[in-house]
Amino acid sequence: MRSLPEENEIDLNPSHLSTRKNIVRVFYKDIWDQQKVELIPKVFHQNFTFRGSLGPVLIGHEQFKQYVLWLTEALEDYTSDILDLIEEGDQVSGKLRFHGIHRDLFFGHPPTQERVWWHGAPIFTFEGDKIRDLWVLGDIYGLVKRLETSESAVEFSVR
Repeated sequence: MRSLPEENEIDLNPSHLSTRKNIVRVFYKDIWDQQKVELIPKVFHQNFTFRGSLGPVLIGHEQFKQYVLWLTEALEDYTSDILDLIEEGDQVSGKLRFHGIHRDLFFGHPPTQERVWWHGAPIFTFEGDKIRDLWVLGDIYGLVKRLETSESAVEFSVR
């Protein structure tokens, strides 16, 4: 099984996080990692926009719910590791690592039953105490390379 790069999550104790950083924690650790899609209306405005690292542009609760369920079905034990969070004004950004066991067709690749991973950088824009927009840039090239080969390394290496 492929190993993940050594990176530790930040302190996710809610009492150590600002209100908005805690909403981001709920988004990843509860909605994504535990598929608690019933929490979507609590953290997002009704017609929020979402541009995900895997490509789709979605609007609203129902489209996003379907996306969460699709991805967590394709990747068993789907987990979001929050490596860093930065807050400025009405935005929270961060560095994350997403991973799971590839158990369904994903980016055109049949299941490998191996753990795949990629990094992502989200930008959450808040309006009041809810997310209005979420834009995520992800290392899709690295993910696809991991799906294509049992080696987790990419072609480039320092000589």
